[in-house]
Amino acid sequence: MKIALCSYHNPNFINTNIYREKALKELGHELIIVDDRQYVLPGRVRQRFECMQKWDLQRMNDGFVKEAKKIKPDIWMVIGGQSMLATTVKKIKELGVRVVLWTTDIPIDFDIVKEAAPFYDHIFCAGSEAIEVLKNEVTLKDLRLIPFGCDPDYHKPVQLTPEEVLKYQRDIVFVGSFYPNRAKILESLANFNIGIWGPYWNKVGDHSPLRTKIMEGKFNYDEWVKIYSAAKIVLIIHYQDGIVPSYQITPKLFEAMACGSFVLVDNQKDVKALFAGKSYLDFFENTNDLKEKIQYYLEHEDRRKKMAKEGRQDVIERHTFKNRIARMIKIIQEKE
Repeated sequence: MKIALCSYHNPNFINTNIYREKALKELGHELIIVDDRQYVLPGRVRQRFECMQKWDLQRMNDGFVKEAKKIKPDIWMVIGGQSMLATTVKKIKELGVRVVLWTTDIPIDFDIVKEAAPFYDHIFCAGSEAIEVLKNEVTLKDLRLIPFGCDPDYHKPVQLTPEEVLKYQRDIVFVGSFYPNRAKILESLANFNIGIWGPYWNKVGDHSPLRTKIMEGKFNYDEWVKIYSAAKIVLIIHYQDGIVPSYQITPKLFEAMACGSFVLVDNQKDVKALFAGKSYLDFFENTNDLKEKIQYYLEHEDRRKKMAKEGRQDVIERHTFKNRIARMIKIIQEKE
């Protein structure tokens, strides 16, 4: 099939759209990439003047319709949905194109997504929080949970040089952006041999015990696969602000496991549902529980490595982006 993927590439690092594109091609589909960030006005202007934001968004959506008329795809697949107006979804559908959405973000600034939701042919959600938000806009049978995944060609164990071992090796690692809920948990682990990689960690206070543990910056996949490969334990702590619901599974969980890492993860709703009964993944309830489990697994290397091996085998067999895309296409074709 000819599939138009309406998404974007991050100029600074590889994002999950690269894995989606690769999966579509490997499954034999003809792929056309449509950039959904084709704004002509700078973000600072659009944020300051609402009329300019509306004008630029409408101009971009007019371009989407023209592109759909030109390329005549079988499927117009929207990633995220925050840039796709309801009128655009309707106009593309009138061309005989099936229009589907795969939500990726937690439901912040979801007004455009909610307004367009009734007009999509299919909606796939990376997290169950999006289903909760959208179930009042469409019937539940039109909403499917399709989480993120991994790509074993990118996410795999790597052999480190002696210099890389010195640079990356820690007992415990966390890779991800600063958020207060994460800092609070990680500060309780400051007495362990822990390393923290990611952006915005300079926001922690000058007297935070994490200051000496932080490697500030944005890291591409080819660096964090080395970080994962060098670690004894990878921590997964999901974003939570106590206001906007967030249940989805971060891609980093699948990616770390595909790298052959042993993972400890918080009690995220979708993680517990997807991996229920799996002995290779362990959860922590609170900081005391986390510290006890870290100590236990550091002292039980054989069990840690066995769990990591089993986890890697499962995710590269069942939780890849290729698996996810194949399931989506099957659902779409079954409704033809």
